[in-house]
This record gives sequence, structure tokens and C-alpha cells, in this order.
Amino acid sequence: MSEIVFVTLAIALLWLVVAFLQPLAGRLNLPPTIMFAGVGVAIGTAAVVLLSSPLATRLEDVLKPIVNQPVPSAVFLYTFLPILIFQATLSIELRRLLEDLAPILLLAVVAVLVSAAVIGFGLNWAFGVPLLAALLLGSIVATTDPAAVVAIFRDIGAPARLTRLVEGESLLNDAAAIALFSWLLTLLVYDYSFGLTADSLWPAARDFVIAFGGGLLLGSVGARAVALAFPLLRGSRAAEATLVLVAPYILYILGDRFLGVSGVVAVVVAGLVLGGLLRRRIPPGNWQHLLDMGEQVAFWAGSLVFLLAALLVARMLSDFDLRDVFMVLAVVVAALAARALVLFGLLPALSAIGLSQRVSHPYKLTILWGGLRGAVTLALALAVTENRFLDPEVKRFVAVTASGFVLFTLFVNGLSLRRLIRWLGVDRLSAVDQALRGQVVAIALADVRDGVARAGDRYGIPAEVTGAVTGRYAPRIEDAAHPGGLEAVLTERDRLALALIALASQERSLILSYHEQGALSPPVVERLSRHAERLIEGARTEGRLGYARTARRALEFSRGFRFANAVHRYLRIERPLNRQLAARFEVLLALRLALTELRHYLDARIVPLLGERIGDIVAEMLQYRETATLAALDALRLQYPDYADAREQSFLSQFALRQELEHYDALRAEGLLGPELHENLRRSSLAAARSERRQRLRLDLGLDTVSLIRQFPLLANLPDDRRARLARLLRPVFVPPGAHIMRAGERGRGMYFISSGAVEVRRPGQDEPVRLGRGDFVGEMALISGQPRSADAVALSYCRLLLLDAADFEAFLKANPEVRDEVEAVTREREAENLVQDGAGPGDPAPDGEAAGDESAPDRLAPAEGAEPEPSNAPQGVAGGSQDGGGQDSGGQEEGGPENGGRDGSSRGLQAG
Repeated sequence: MSEIVFVTLAIALLWLVVAFLQPLAGRLNLPPTIMFAGVGVAIGTAAVVLLSSPLATRLEDVLKPIVNQPVPSAVFLYTFLPILIFQATLSIELRRLLEDLAPILLLAVVAVLVSAAVIGFGLNWAFGVPLLAALLLGSIVATTDPAAVVAIFRDIGAPARLTRLVEGESLLNDAAAIALFSWLLTLLVYDYSFGLTADSLWPAARDFVIAFGGGLLLGSVGARAVALAFPLLRGSRAAEATLVLVAPYILYILGDRFLGVSGVVAVVVAGLVLGGLLRRRIPPGNWQHLLDMGEQVAFWAGSLVFLLAALLVARMLSDFDLRDVFMVLAVVVAALAARALVLFGLLPALSAIGLSQRVSHPYKLTILWGGLRGAVTLALALAVTENRFLDPEVKRFVAVTASGFVLFTLFVNGLSLRRLIRWLGVDRLSAVDQALRGQVVAIALADVRDGVARAGDRYGIPAEVTGAVTGRYAPRIEDAAHPGGLEAVLTERDRLALALIALASQERSLILSYHEQGALSPPVVERLSRHAERLIEGARTEGRLGYARTARRALEFSRGFRFANAVHRYLRIERPLNRQLAARFEVLLALRLALTELRHYLDARIVPLLGERIGDIVAEMLQYRETATLAALDALRLQYPDYADAREQSFLSQFALRQELEHYDALRAEGLLGPELHENLRRSSLAAARSERRQRLRLDLGLDTVSLIRQFPLLANLPDDRRARLARLLRPVFVPPGAHIMRAGERGRGMYFISSGAVEVRRPGQDEPVRLGRGDFVGEMALISGQPRSADAVALSYCRLLLLDAADFEAFLKANPEVRDEVEAVTREREAENLVQDGAGPGDPAPDGEAAGDESAPDRLAPAEGAEPEPSNAPQGVAGGSQDGGGQDSGGQEEGGPENGGRDGSSRGLQAG
């Protein structure tokens, strides 16, 4: 019991040291990890010295836990390593990492193998160290620690890409090195007497590949399982933080102990995948809480493990001799040579074959010298010293050499890295960044100056006093502003791309803020967030054209929508289509709101920074996006007005709830509400919101066949029994805007009754198309004449149709003479009208769907009851707002069916803009 007490006290004292070392490191301008290492080595050395002095008897209970540390290597690997790796990967944006995936994998995987080989064979050749032991040491010292390097990078403002390369290398590097370490340790334990033989090498290599690949699979599946569990937590930040905290431990132990795969690889992949999923699926406040919690836990774990590992250095170096010094120096030279070979030999080859952007020589030199080693290296070395199956000489060799190498990289590389970066000029801003920085500073200082002037007026401060303060800003603004502005260093194309990237980033922030307010469902948030990220990528890679092309895709019907429409059409299953339409409502509503707010952002931020010319171009592009979005939303609103109103009310209700809760919080902070009353108000408001959310919005497609038949004047006088029989023959069909209901030249297989919506009949060679609406029918001419269809029929808005098959059509007309007479009368009118228009002979067939006289005029939809014409303010085709071409390319299905897509007039406008 007393031993546990003293161990706990020793750990508490170490954390106390950490608490004071962190600000001290900042004051001394040193990376905290280097500070921890130095203090840890000093404490460990002092403990060793005191334990052998006369004071040992009095301080033995305190000194023994420090010298003979009761924390085994398993504690380092199972308690600290998972959370350290997971937190670091969770905060990395996977999309940015993928931009440099090729060089990162080269540095993280190939460099590990090259370093282990160069160090192993070099020590075996120079010092006669057994090859497997030397290779094992090579895998241990191949693990890099990004903490110190990244701290230096961020302190001096190193480029983002350099930081990304080092972080990505270090994370994947640990996974590859530990997997290699486990493989070599197994060889060393079981086949040491035989060395590297074909019988031992091939099974071990196979196990290594399985372990690494299995870790990739486990991490990916585990991350998605955790993401699927998040909705069950109902937004509880404490529950979400707990789930994220335990996930890496479960995956690490499950892979390492039970499945025989790499737990480290699983944790790395899980962190990257889960970070990408949660960043879009949970509210921004909850996401930031996870990052803050993870950063705090990782700081505690990282600082403690570094101190504990550093304490061991004194014990491991207790019998350090001159041969060990030369061996450590040889490892340093071999490690640098191996990294140089990868950086200056293999990395340019990636750029030459187009797999990577070019990495400059200053970047390469910084990465070469910045490969610091730290706690993971020491923990792996400790694991070797505790393995009772290894030869004592091997354990001593690994412990001494690894410890000496870690100290060299920390105190030589680490302390000189900052000077190297400044000497290479890596921290210097480019001409573009300098101009952008100057413009931003000038605008900010001008805003501050104006704010000071207004404050002086408000508080009645004399004008001369206020002027003395505001006058200081004039020379600062003049110094900050770049001569000629950004136009002097950036082309109009580059400034436009910069504006569009900023605009798309703001759009993503707005979508996440709507999610924070609870106004959007998680799937819609994820969809729109991905769309905003694609906008950023499009603007970055292709500028204006890439942004415009990507913007059109937000209004397209997704594959899920087309699949749901096909399921509804052929299997008569309504729920998937219902869900897709509801999601489309949310998407269009959120886009409309975001685009409106983006106009204010354009005026407030982009125009002052990038100029009026860029502002005009971006405003024009926003206008095209707004027009297309409003047209698509109006098309849905015309079809489902009640649902549209309910959806907008729900959005505003969630926004009002957020405002209400923030108001209560403000009153509580000001002391006007006590804690009990504040909590009571919050509970009652949240309870009312939950009650409202229980009344889920449901979109009714309204495709009940019997009800639809009653709406047709042509079928209104049918007896109930005949109407029921007809209902069994008719098949309801939902058609999205732009879809072809029928095409000229195809065989007529049925006729369509239009229950709601707007249909346009386009006959080849005809100047003006004919529009049909509710109560009309189309497609009967081909059935009566037996000729192929002579016109296209395209949905202008969302349409509900009733399809009557050709055979059923003929049987129905025979059984209902009065309906036959009506159909034949309309047919004769259409034939006569076509004869007048075309000058055709009496025997020529008339196109399907073309009516005569006023009944067939293009404005026929105006007086038709329930008709839903295309919005008059939208260009032709914009009502669909979703397709980019017809047939297979746009609809994703065979031509000729209602699910096929049409052309999107808005896309032409956006490209032109």
C-alpha cells in the first residue's frame, strides 16, 4: 500500500513539474518536449546519484520509484500511445493530408524501411552487431516525434505544407515503425539462433503485411462504427467525449491482442477517418469540445510519458562507454544518410512522374534535420529491456544506443532547428503572402481607427485626445499597405480564385452554424459540407470554371435520388423517394439562406480586400447560383407548398430556440438570473423544442391512384366501380424536372394523365413548344395511330402522372365509349391544328400531346386549375435546376423514361458568369 502511495505521489509531483515547465519553456523560447526531456534526464540523474549517497536511506522510498520505475513498457504502449496518436490524427483534415499523400507515404513507410536497413546493415558491418538486433534498433529509432518540430514550426510561422508533411510523416511513421518493430522482435525472439533464413523470413513478412493491412481495415470499420453511434448520444458533449476517448483503446487492444493486426495502424486510420466524418456530422461547438478535450488529455499523457521516459535515460546510460559514443554517432550518421537518400533521391522521382508536387530543397533540409525522436522511441527501447527472452547484451545495446540517439536529436537537432529554418528562409512569407498580409493589416487598422473615433464621440472625449490616438494609425496603415495593392503581385485570375476559396470556406462555416442551431439534419449537413469542400477544391485547382462546375452539382439529382425514383417507378415503393425529396428541400433551403448571407460577406470582406472588380464578378456568380437555387426550390414549393412552409417554420423555430437559450445564458452571466431559474428556463425551452420535433415533418407524395382519378374532368363521370377498376390499371409515376416522359421516334407503350405539374411537348421543327398541365393527357396519339411518337414530352416541374399501358388503354376505351368519344374529339382537334401549322395532308399523323385552338396555346397553364407553370423569372430549364444534359449522362438511366434528366439552363448562366 505504501508503495502505491509513493508512486502516486511521484507522478503527482511530475505533473506539478509539468505545470511549471510549460510556461517556462515559452519564456525561454524552447519547445516543451525538449524542456521536459532535459528536466527528466536531470531528475533521473539526480535520483541515481542520491540513491548511491548517504542520503539514500532517508529518501529511498521517494527515489526508488524514480530510478527503478515501476511503470512497465506495456503502460507506455497501452495507456499513453493510443490516445496520443488518436488525438493527433483526429485534428488533421484528411482532405489536406491526401493532397500530399504520396510524399507522406514515402517518408512514413519507405523511409522507415530504408532507415532500418541502413542502420541495421551499417552497425552489423562497422561494429559486428548481430544483424537482427541492429535492424531492431533501426526500426526503433525510425519513429519520429512531431511535437517539438511542429511547436517550432507554429512558433515561427512555417508554411502549412511543411507542417502537414512533418505531421503526416510522424503519424504514419509510428504505425509503420511499430509494425516493423513487432515483426523483427518476433524474429529475434523465436529465430535468433538461425538468423535471417528463408524459412523464417517469408512467414514473418507475410504476417507483417497482414498485420498492416488488417490494421487499415480495422481502423476504417471502427471509425465508421463510432460515427454511427454518435446520433444515439443525442448531442451530449460529455457522452461524445467519452466515446472518443475510449475508442482508440478498444481498437488498439482489439487489433493488437485479439485479431493479430497492428493496433497502431488501426488507431491512426480510425483517427483520420473519424475526424473527417465527425467534422461534418456534429455541431461545431461539439466538435471543438472534442478537440479541446483531446488536446488536454494528450498534453497530460504526452508530458508525463516524456518525463517518465526521460527519467529512464539515466538508468539506461549508467554504463555508457566510449564504444557506445561511436555507435550512437554512427546511428546518427546512418539515420541522416537514409533520410537524405529518400528526400533527395526518391522524392524527386515522385514529382517527375506526377504523383506529388515539387518539394523545395529548403523544405527537404528542414525535414532532414527535423526528424527528432522522443517518447515512442524510448518506450520501444524500454519494451526490449523488459523482454526476458532476449540476450542481456542485446537489451543493453538497444537501451544505450536508442537513449543516446534520442538525446542527440533533441538537444542537437532540436535546439538548432530554429536557426536552420531562419537561415534557409523557410519562415519568410512569399511576395503574395506579404501583399495579402499587408492588405489585411491595413484594412484591420483602418477599422480600428474608425472604431476609436466613434468611441471618442460616444464617450464625449475631446476631439484632440481622440485625434492623438487615431493619428497613430495613419503611418501604420501606410506602411502595411503594399504598393499597388494585391493587383501588383496577383493576377486577376489568382485574386478571383482567392475570393472564391474564401467564399466557399464561409459557405461551409454557415452550413455548420445552421447545424449548430439544429436547423438541418446530419445527412444534409454532411452533404452540403462536402459540397463546400468541393467548391474550395474546384476554385483552388481550376479557378472560376472549377467553382462554377462544382456549384451546379449541388442542384443535380443525386444517384440516391435517381435510384429512389426508379424504385418508386418499378417497385411502387414510396418511402425512399419521400426521404430523398425531403432531403432536397433541406438542401435547397439551406443553400438559399447561405447564398443570401454570402452577399453580406462579399461586401464586408472580399470587396475591401480584393477590389470592386473581383467583387462584381463574384456577385454575378452568386446571382446565377441564387437564381438556379430559387427556381429549383420554387418548383418543389409549387408541388408541395404545405411541406415547404412547415420546413421553413422548423428552421426558424430552431433558430429562435438558439437565440432564446443564448439570451438566458447572457442574463445568467450578468447576474440577473440565478442558477436555479436559469436551469428551469433552459429545461422548459428544450422540452418544448423536443415536443415540437416529435411531430416529424413528412412529405406526402400524394400518389393515391383513386384520389387522383377523381381530379380528371375526363374521368370524373365514371361510375365508382369502373373508377376502381381503372385505378387498378393506372400506375402512379413521379417525374422530376427536366425528365423526358417520352421521346420522338420511340414506340408508344402507354399514355399519361397529368395529375399535377407542368409538361412541355416539343415537336421537331416546331417553333413554340406546347405546355400541358393538370387535367391534360399526353401520349395517346401513338396508341391510336400505331405510329412512333412524333414529339418529346419533358417535365417542367415535379409532376405526378398516371400511366395507362397500351393494351389497358384499348380495353378501357372499348368499355367506356363516352371516354373514347372525348379522346377522339381531342385527337381530331390536335390533327387539325397540326395540319394548319405544318401544311400537312389529311392523312398525316399529328404529334402526341398537341392540342388545338386556345386549349393548346403555350399559356394554357395560366387558367388551368392547379397547374404549376415554370417560374417566369427563371430561364428555360432552370426549374429543374438539376441536370446537365439529357439521356444517360444526366439522368443516369436509360433514355425514354420519366426518370431521365433534362438540360439545366442555369448551368449555362453559371458558366457564363
